[in-house]
Amino acid sequence: MSEIKPLALYDVSQLTEFCIQAFNQLGMSTEDARIAADSLVRADLEGNESHGISRLPIYAKRILEGRISANPNIAFEPYGSILKVDGGNGLGQVVCYRAVQKAITMVQESGITGVFVRNSNHFGTAAYFCQQACKENIAIIAMTNSPPGIPPFGGKRAFFGTNPIAFGFPIHNKPSIIIDMSSSVVARGKIMMANKLGESIPVGWAIDENGEDTTDPAAALCGAVLPLGGAKGYALALAIEIMCGVLSGAAYGPHVNNLYKDGDLAANVGHSFILLDISKWMSLEHYSDIIEEFVREIKDVPTTFGTDKIYYPGERRHAKYAARSVSGVAVSKEVADELKRLGEDLGVVFPRGGNST
Repeated sequence: MSEIKPLALYDVSQLTEFCIQAFNQLGMSTEDARIAADSLVRADLEGNESHGISRLPIYAKRILEGRISANPNIAFEPYGSILKVDGGNGLGQVVCYRAVQKAITMVQESGITGVFVRNSNHFGTAAYFCQQACKENIAIIAMTNSPPGIPPFGGKRAFFGTNPIAFGFPIHNKPSIIIDMSSSVVARGKIMMANKLGESIPVGWAIDENGEDTTDPAAALCGAVLPLGGAKGYALALAIEIMCGVLSGAAYGPHVNNLYKDGDLAANVGHSFILLDISKWMSLEHYSDIIEEFVREIKDVPTTFGTDKIYYPGERRHAKYAARSVSGVAVSKEVADELKRLGEDLGVVFPRGGNST
């Protein structure tokens, strides 16, 4: 059994300010730093720690090396209802936030807008951009490719990224429906986090470089994460690779460079988004009535033994966000120590944490 690692609670505003100052010291504008910091801290608040502030040190390292641009020249190429974006090798959160904002103005005219982004980097959680669109009563599908993480079905070498796909549907006065899932059994970031914390991983998550099942996260990172649902996850990863890598003009499959691999060139990650202005299909009032009744009917389904309540996707994510916004963000000693060292290097003070409850 893995040793329980000590955690400390950190104030959300202080943690966010630390990230903003760190990004500022790395050469990012305050506006871009706020976007990136908000994305990272929100991931922790929602329980997705593998995509949260633990990513800040590797982002900082690559920005300092010049492998990620602190001030990217993001170029937009609108063509009818299509938006092509060159991310200028910027941080994915910044590139995609700005791309989605531009697409929101376009979709309010066209009803549907397809966004294809090239020359970008890891963009955090896909849910973040779904929430961005849902605030404007826009439904969205968000996808990204990533460095090789899963094999084609039957293979033992990583070829496709873990390639997440997310859907966002707004609900009036309730948490949006947010479906955010990777094409793999588990996000590779969770294996990376387990490796950082010295924890084992469950059987069935990954194989080692010899194609054997492993519970060792280090061996899994040298091998491959397994596709979700076997052949189905492989097919989904392939489709997302085409949407994000081929159609955008970004890198695809094994040609996407790894953020964590020293010596690699710029990653050239690709993303794609499909935005739908719901008001072009029906009135928002009518949509609201339907979606709320739909959710009520889902929740009215009788539960199995041991289940007291049915949740819709995004509901528990929002509950964690609300609770942790008050209690604070729990950070492991390993991650906190790494952030303290980064702060010392950049001249930014990492906040003090309190005892975790």
